[in-house]
Amino acid sequence: MSATSAPRRAFAVTAALVLLALTGCGYGSQAKDKGAADIVAGARKTDGLDSVRIGYFGNLTHGTALVGNQKGFFQKELGATEARYAVFNAGPSEIEALNSGSIDIGWIGPSPAINGYVKSRGKNLRIIGGSASGGVKLVVNPDRVKSLEDVEGKRIATPQLGNTQDVAFLNWASEQGWTVDSQSGKGDVTVVRSDNKVTPDAFAAGSVDGAWVPEPTASKLVAEGGKVLLDEASLWPDEEFVITNIVVRQEFLEKHPKAVEAVLRASVETNRWIDAHPEEARAAANEQLAADSGKALPADVLDPAWESIRFTDDPLAATLDAQAEHAVAAGLLEKPDLKGVYDLTLLNKVLAAEGAPAFDDAGLGVG
Repeated sequence: MSATSAPRRAFAVTAALVLLALTGCGYGSQAKDKGAADIVAGARKTDGLDSVRIGYFGNLTHGTALVGNQKGFFQKELGATEARYAVFNAGPSEIEALNSGSIDIGWIGPSPAINGYVKSRGKNLRIIGGSASGGVKLVVNPDRVKSLEDVEGKRIATPQLGNTQDVAFLNWASEQGWTVDSQSGKGDVTVVRSDNKVTPDAFAAGSVDGAWVPEPTASKLVAEGGKVLLDEASLWPDEEFVITNIVVRQEFLEKHPKAVEAVLRASVETNRWIDAHPEEARAAANEQLAADSGKALPADVLDPAWESIRFTDDPLAATLDAQAEHAVAAGLLEKPDLKGVYDLTLLNKVLAAEGAPAFDDAGLGVG
């Protein structure tokens, strides 16, 4: 089945309704736009555009976007074209903004990227680069759960029905030989779908025994007395798996490839800077979080959370395909046709200009 033919329904009805529900108001909160003030005098517009609209989450797993915004890397590469930003609470709202044309490019997790691609019959988005790997942990109450075997019979929180971490936990539970109904979350383990903002309170109150969550929620639970029982990275080859991608509207990619290339060049430059200046980068990400949300992370949460994430230009395409297979096995996704979900042409062009090797799309590229 081709990417342009009508695919079978991507998610079971209940999962689809949940995944498409917006968790924020409108299209996410607008970050303060520093771009206009940072435009260098005499700079030229890229592709004749007045602005490029960039979306991301206020999460450390979106650190490339946070740092790239805070340090002005995107604005530098876009010249006199203003970099404008929108901050989202969850993948479905960002996908809707992308589909409606409210943003042009976004940083987003693998499950909403897959869902957005399949729901649009392969017509609305492309994954054009990688951004981050790792940063997901199973954190438990050490008084109630002392070993992996003890997870059986317990209540474990995940962020959302069918989201990336929910799929990962269901897949891991299945590998332990436990049966869980993917829709209700009931079975040998009880899965409690809980927003990341609510989970720390639920954990402290004892209404859940643990949580399979991304950073910084995992480190927030540890700061409240939780124990890391499992780092998801340990389950993947070379301890790498995609947690954040860069996506673009296909129409925008076709009409404004120079602008897309500029954003990708800034992303690559940002990741190089993060690697070379880890402490400054961590501080910059936290400063941008504070600007976006009004609240910075404390050091006992920020430091371990940042250390568990690896920022990378590699989209880790094979792991996205594996995550889709896990969702199929869990009964949350009918087998999708992901051929064409990637277009790494511009990313590899940027990397080639730096003398860096190209990245592979695992056979899921266009053409």
